[in-house]
Amino acid sequence: MDLSKGSVVFVTEHNPQSTLFIEHIKNRISCSALLVSPRDSTVSLGDDISVLIMDVDHMDESHMQRWQEFLAEHESDDICLAALNMRDEAHAAEILSFMHLSGVFYRSDSLEMICKGIDRLLEGHLWMSRPLMTRLIDFFRKQSLNSYRPACGLTQREMEIIGLLGSGASNVQIADRLFVSEHTVKSHLYNIFKKINVHNRTQAVSWARQNLGAPPPLMKLNNRKGV
Repeated sequence: MDLSKGSVVFVTEHNPQSTLFIEHIKNRISCSALLVSPRDSTVSLGDDISVLIMDVDHMDESHMQRWQEFLAEHESDDICLAALNMRDEAHAAEILSFMHLSGVFYRSDSLEMICKGIDRLLEGHLWMSRPLMTRLIDFFRKQSLNSYRPACGLTQREMEIIGLLGSGASNVQIADRLFVSEHTVKSHLYNIFKKINVHNRTQAVSWARQNLGAPPPLMKLNNRKGV
């Protein structure tokens, strides 16, 4: 078995169907694959993990955000995040408003199409339909024209930080993006949490989505290509 591509982690429930699905993927793509429960976001991921795929049929938004935060906290920038069993393009666009995804798979996709998509993700490409990519580009343009306005006493810098936070960026990524230290980012987050009366990153992201509109996902700048 050629493991040079890296491994795939599927975040879904353990059952006969998912076990058969994993076995098919392993045999079809010739890669190692691991099945992890959606509630087990403390699992230790190996160094060879390249793709993590979340099954949205068995996860709500809070579970998905926790996995995104788990990867950010562990600075797993080389692991691309994907979602499986999206209902349709509108559902995918909604999830992409708060999740940093490199791949999107629909319920209607065949096993052959899913295998092809995973193979592309392992090669370092994006896997999304062209209409969805166009929709994302339009979303970015609108967000650029309708930038965040000060709210709840937040400064412009704090607005930028909460926007990046909602895009799934880690403290290190925010610091790099804004050319400040990680300590400065932590200080800003402390002040933001106090001003909007929240206690953690997930609550802050939820507050921003309700009061400021959904920020665009933070796309990785690592030469990933479209489908």
